[in-house]
Amino acid sequence: MVELADVCDRSIAEALNAATGDGWRFESVHFVTQPGNRRPTMAFLFFTRDALPEGA
Repeated sequence: MVELADVCDRSIAEALNAATGDGWRFESVHFVTQPGNRRPTMAFLFFTRDALPEGA
């Protein structure tokens, strides 16, 4: 999971590129909003990856 406090297209793209470059597979993104405000204040990016073989 990657937590982003700066929710903009650039920060999301940078986090996605960094994680997928390290071998993680993107699963989902969840945005946090304040009541009465549609602009997200935080984003959580979820990734998965196959388990590494033992000794790797």
